[in-house]
Amino acid sequence: MLIDMLAISRASSPGQIPAMNQPEKATTLDSPSHSTTLASSYPRRQKQVVHIGNVAMGGEHPIVVQSMTNTDTEDVVRTTNQVADLSRAGSELVRITVNTEAAARAVPEIKERLLAMDCDVPLVGDFHFNGHKLLADVPACAEALDKYRINPGNVGRGKKRDSQFSTMIEIACKHDKPVRIGANWGSLDQELLAEMLDENARQANPLPLEQINRDAVITSALASAARAEELGMAKNKIIISCKMSRVQDLINVYQRLGNESEYALHLGLTEAGMGSKGIVASTAALAVLLQQGIGDTIRISLTPEPGGDRTREVVVGQEILQTMGLRSFTPMVSACPGCGRTSSTYFQELADSIQSYLRGSMPQWKSEFPGVADMSVAVMGCVVNGPGESKHANIGISLPGTGERPVAPVYIDGEKAVTLKGDNIASEFKQIVEDYVHRNYDAN
Repeated sequence: MLIDMLAISRASSPGQIPAMNQPEKATTLDSPSHSTTLASSYPRRQKQVVHIGNVAMGGEHPIVVQSMTNTDTEDVVRTTNQVADLSRAGSELVRITVNTEAAARAVPEIKERLLAMDCDVPLVGDFHFNGHKLLADVPACAEALDKYRINPGNVGRGKKRDSQFSTMIEIACKHDKPVRIGANWGSLDQELLAEMLDENARQANPLPLEQINRDAVITSALASAARAEELGMAKNKIIISCKMSRVQDLINVYQRLGNESEYALHLGLTEAGMGSKGIVASTAALAVLLQQGIGDTIRISLTPEPGGDRTREVVVGQEILQTMGLRSFTPMVSACPGCGRTSSTYFQELADSIQSYLRGSMPQWKSEFPGVADMSVAVMGCVVNGPGESKHANIGISLPGTGERPVAPVYIDGEKAVTLKGDNIASEFKQIVEDYVHRNYDAN
């Protein structure tokens, strides 16, 4: 396969990937019945639709949010519970580590337990180094998984690479499973990189090292995808990812993939980091690409804080898509940042309480109240922007700022509906929100 990879690299000028079959004119992002999409005319680059269990991604389907467990897969109970938690939080695909025979043998039981819990989220097996052996030795695992992730950088070395990669693709074809060919610059095929560096050194005007790294990641992924097709895998069974840990590298690589390939694309900034750094870096990279119509599924690779909730990465992924107007998952709450007019923390506490209430209600509401995810709520802290912002939302409340009359007018669909006062403003406002949901979104 190394020769094939280098052939792809040499087929184009330095720093470029070869031209693939060009996608047709960009389509619009449509919304199947299971999801709400806000940007009905958003252009998408890729054409291939890939089915992963009960989830369709690519083409005109909404961008899918996925996540990954951090439990030991051999621990069936903990892994099952975390998959269920991620699914309840809104993860539409969940990846689990399959690194030992015991982990592979645990996968069917995890799947059975999830189905018994009425959780049918598709499971993706994450394989490195020994995936060919695990899939061959534990066919029940190969059947239970809905997709396989293959890293071309560590599927094997030398002559073993071709046979071990071929084994995984052949098993995927046998069980009719899609694969993600996921190249990562942290585990890049060193033989390929060495060859490309040597060839670059022979050029009259060598490219910078970072450009060769980018080229190598792309070449590794696309050559592996081409080999998978040679082995009988359909193009609409292949997802590509080229993970980088720096924002500009990720944008550069995926812009090229978006322009030059037809494969469905998985977006994610690898090793994004902890807390605000990871969220900001992921948002900065993914927002640029999503705005250009690039990407069919996203994962936010946050490092959880000690004891932190793994579902946070799901919420961040959803909020990126929703704030960009690409999908809608839960009613969004607008709130002012506060200033000298809002010395009280009351409006902050109410905004947080309402946001938590809405998100916590969505598992039940999304089936009972179609379209409720599009609802907007405003919780404002003073008279400056409070009434205006409240009028723009479906429901808004303008709380009194420092020195203002202790009353809180509530606006419904742009009209002042009631003025709240006293000690029960929070509970009364929640009741108004709930009444609005029942009145405007009840399917009956």
